[in-house]
Amino acid sequence: MDSFQIFTTSTSLVDSVDTNLVLQDTIERIYVGDAYGDIPRGIFIIRGENVVLLGEIDLDKEDESPLREVPVEEMLQIQREEMEAKVRRDKLRNKLLHEHGFSVDNADFGEQY
Repeated sequence: MDSFQIFTTSTSLVDSVDTNLVLQDTIERIYVGDAYGDIPRGIFIIRGENVVLLGEIDLDKEDESPLREVPVEEMLQIQREEMEAKVRRDKLRNKLLHEHGFSVDNADFGEQY
């Protein structure tokens, strides 16, 4: 019976494509490495023309996930540190490319393509 209810619910989601959606109790889930954090976002109204894909979360499989949940503040800090590290790597890469004569689209070097 449960699999029938899931199928029925999935089918009703497909019927919502090209229809405006009102989502209640939404969360934004941020992943970094093997961890995630959830940010409650509340109600969202989504224009139907922006709906590309719909799906459901299998709560049983989510419970079996190897990912660990961490407080969202910690997740945001980890995400910020990861983004800062990426910026540093990109700057270093661009500097090395520039030193070897490659044109780099970067305002730090005062030139564009």
